[in-house]
Amino acid sequence: MENGSEREFISCRIAILTLSDTRTLQEDKSGELLKQRILAAGHSLADRKILQDDRDLISNQLRIWVSDPNIDIIISTGGTGLTGRDVSIEAHRDVYEKEIDAFSIVFTSVSMAKIGTSAIQSRATAGVSNGTYLFALPGSPGACIDAWDEILIKQLDYRHKPCNFIEILPRLDEHKRRK
Repeated sequence: MENGSEREFISCRIAILTLSDTRTLQEDKSGELLKQRILAAGHSLADRKILQDDRDLISNQLRIWVSDPNIDIIISTGGTGLTGRDVSIEAHRDVYEKEIDAFSIVFTSVSMAKIGTSAIQSRATAGVSNGTYLFALPGSPGACIDAWDEILIKQLDYRHKPCNFIEILPRLDEHKRRK
């Protein structure tokens, strides 16, 4: 279904974490693509960092950001493959309270249309922690474009129907509130 015109757009505060042993901010094509798309969609960039592919460094940064009330969403790029240094999925899962299993399924479906069976090598994932959404995307610019343009731009838009991540954002941590 299309966006509903009766709803107002809600801007979210999104942090980008690039995972790479070699890239600098100036060389971070995927992070820059995500930043440009986030801003063009009307959201704000809450923070942006590059970290090495180290599980503890990554999970610690994710925990810092999920504890920050000024960050609604975290998108990481890189470290989702199968090599020994690819540990972003494990770091994300160290932080998740709940995993959004269907994200990886939908991402794989989108990837299959673009890169065929090579999509099997991606372990893109998503989850929720402390009222914050976390998305782990592959490091290639094409994969980041696919994830944003085909999934996230829609699910991070309150006007998207029949449902979207933003309409339930205020309720993600309702289990922590007093009844």
